[in-house]
Amino acid sequence: MPDILDNYKKLTSRVDALCSAIAELLGDQITCSAGCSSCCTSITIFPVEAAAMWESLKKLPEFQADEILRHVAEHAEGERCPLLLHNHCLLYKARPIICRTHGLPIIYSVDGVRSSDCCPHNLTETESLPGSNVVDLDKLNALLVAVNSLYLSQTENTEPDVRVTIAQALAQKPSGK
Repeated sequence: MPDILDNYKKLTSRVDALCSAIAELLGDQITCSAGCSSCCTSITIFPVEAAAMWESLKKLPEFQADEILRHVAEHAEGERCPLLLHNHCLLYKARPIICRTHGLPIIYSVDGVRSSDCCPHNLTETESLPGSNVVDLDKLNALLVAVNSLYLSQTENTEPDVRVTIAQALAQKPSGK
């Protein structure tokens, strides 16, 4: 029987490969590294991302998972991501899709207007980039919405359009079939 998170795992694998390739192409222009948490703010996530976090938590020793849940609960109300501890993500391998793109150049649309952005610490001397060196968030989000919909069709979740904060997601275990 296939794992209901297979599609999400395939998506995260492809996103990781894309981001690694972009970071490699841009080389020294990307200054982000372990311990950099400038982009790590409190965000909302889809149910499929919450389920992947729970799956990751279940693989940890119980005391470690409990420590993470306690830390998240204590930092639920801040502007920074509640999974941050000493500028490191407590669930790095299960981090949401958007976190995987942090620091890299992105393009996105707001009200039909295309914009670009990247971490202000990166690309400080670059004026333009080829499209192959940029993450298209609109396309990525469309894929994530589709994967989330497939996931929801296999669960008991009755509120498919509800995004929650990481703290809210980890405050209760996801429902499943």
